[in-house]
Amino acid sequence: MQKGKIKQMVVVSMLSTIAYVLMMLDFPFPGLPPFLKIDFSEVPALLAAIIFGPAAGIMVEAIKNVLHYGIVGSFTGVPVGQLANFIAGIIFILPVSYLFRTKHTFKRLSLGLILGTALMTLMMGFLNYVIILPAYTWFLGAEPMSSQVMMDLILKGITPFNLIKGTIITLLFLAIYNRMKPWVMRQISQQA
Repeated sequence: MQKGKIKQMVVVSMLSTIAYVLMMLDFPFPGLPPFLKIDFSEVPALLAAIIFGPAAGIMVEAIKNVLHYGIVGSFTGVPVGQLANFIAGIIFILPVSYLFRTKHTFKRLSLGLILGTALMTLMMGFLNYVIILPAYTWFLGAEPMSSQVMMDLILKGITPFNLIKGTIITLLFLAIYNRMKPWVMRQISQQA
């Protein structure tokens, strides 16, 4: 029992480090606002969540964002971007973890990734309107955005960004999972 917990801690730590490195390799997507950058740091969090459960995936998301804020910082001085990334990551990985862990099939994994993408896209649009964009403007000391400006940014930038990011990560994760399936299933069976 103790050996399994130590192994889980080590794997989660390694996946968190990989997630942080992948977060640093972000890039803007053509046609979207340049401050919205795609990275692949959800892939290690997804791996942790399907092997060890949702708490492990959340832990990878948390460690990755704490490392990012501690090392890179934030142009607002407050980790608004890291908090947004953490929330988006959790919204994305939780449906995948819950659906896949109840029945370990490729269909359930795919359904979870699609549902995670849809939920992340919808919820982040709402949260950006209500909390995240107002927080950015407040911490930057800028004039508050009008409702119309925020809606335009959400509909023309943030929503397509989250949809594209979720789709890219879904396709990438499915390809990785196909290659790692025997190892993943062995790890899951060891957890039972």
